[in-house]
Amino acid sequence: MASQQKREQLDSKARQGETVVPGGTGGKSLQAQENLAEGRSKGGQTRREQLGREGYQEMGSKGGQTRKDQIGSEGYQEMGRKGGLSTIDKSGGERAAEEGIDIDESKFRN
Repeated sequence: MASQQKREQLDSKARQGETVVPGGTGGKSLQAQENLAEGRSKGGQTRREQLGREGYQEMGSKGGQTRKDQIGSEGYQEMGRKGGLSTIDKSGGERAAEEGIDIDESKFRN
């Protein structure tokens, strides 16, 4: 019964716009977020199978280099600082705010 109660709480949060499932961003209910997360995971796996491990890694490297070219080295470093602070429970922005770490997001926003 506790499991059903927990799902109802998560569903309520999801309906209020909170992401409660990793990879479920945009889902308007718990079930929708679960479905989105599963689909996104499968999409990445399918692409990795198509390209092979090395091709998939190269694709990721090119994406990172493209972003660095777009926002510059300083912005890319700042974005990495924020990402490095993230944990399972909290985003990098939340941790930075809690710990008083200044992250200048203007450096990595277009």
